[in-house]
Amino acid sequence: MSRSFRTPRTPRTPRTLRASRRTALLAVPAAVLLALVPGTASAYPNPGHVTGSTVIHDPTMIRTSSGQYLVYATGGGISFKSSTDRIAFSAGADAFRTKPGWWSTYSSVPEAWAPDISYQGGRYLMYYSVSSFGSQNSAIGLATSSTGQPGSWTDQGVVHTSSSAADYNAIDPNLFVDDDGRWWLSFGSWWGGIKMIQINPSTGKQLSSNTTRYSLAYRPTGTKAVEAPYIVKRNGYYYLFASYDTCCAGTSSTYKVKVGRATSVTGPYRDKNGVALTNNGGTPVLESHGRYIGPGGQSIYKDVDGDLIVYHYYDGQDNGTPKLGVNLLNWSSGWPVAY
Repeated sequence: MSRSFRTPRTPRTPRTLRASRRTALLAVPAAVLLALVPGTASAYPNPGHVTGSTVIHDPTMIRTSSGQYLVYATGGGISFKSSTDRIAFSAGADAFRTKPGWWSTYSSVPEAWAPDISYQGGRYLMYYSVSSFGSQNSAIGLATSSTGQPGSWTDQGVVHTSSSAADYNAIDPNLFVDDDGRWWLSFGSWWGGIKMIQINPSTGKQLSSNTTRYSLAYRPTGTKAVEAPYIVKRNGYYYLFASYDTCCAGTSSTYKVKVGRATSVTGPYRDKNGVALTNNGGTPVLESHGRYIGPGGQSIYKDVDGDLIVYHYYDGQDNGTPKLGVNLLNWSSGWPVAY
């Protein structure tokens, strides 16, 4: 998994994710755990307890060797928050002191969306996207840093682009490094769905010897709303998480997180019922429930106490304000279950 690296200190866990609850769930037999997968929206777990600066969209999280959590997200020169305990979050400066000039080609604002932070070869990498809302005039960029801190990022320019002539949208990037050290970048939003290209580890850009653009998820009928891919490998399978339906509409948002799995990183990905993600498939992981509306824009981070799903939701008790959600994931059934 691209965001995971060894860290020395065990964090203090949010109240709803305490170790006793995690231990109890891990002790449940797989057959019983299958029955715990929510069949109705009201059965989904609430986010873990977080405080402070929690207004956010499309969060990506990593933990440094000193134990500090870094969270980057959509907005401005890529917005930033940090925490020492994964509960109390503070806002900081944007990732970039000066926004790269090439952004103006793809957005009149301009601002960056949906960053993806990872740690590879002794440095931090951040893939991100620049686009005008609802348009395929989009680009994925790359920045690097030795510390991961705001203001330390050096932009490396454009990685991949799309235009109105394309059947895909070059936003929402996620880097995955496989067991053989090969780098893969998944991305996509609406239109032709989720795509993937192979990346050259030396440059962080597309590998010149493999120009294939693989298709991972697509909705051939009905709405085209699938975006925000994130890939991890667990127990011999590759799992593709994605956000489905409508984001960014406050309490009217219908966003939700679904997943499929495959035996190859390039697919085909299928849901728990065997339906291909390229044919409207997807097993739900998180959906709206109670005040927690439209969870999505997710990333996965392997922390010392287990896998986290980190996402935004719209708070139905706070005028639909987008807020940070964090839950642990359990894999005992062979499929991720949030708790």
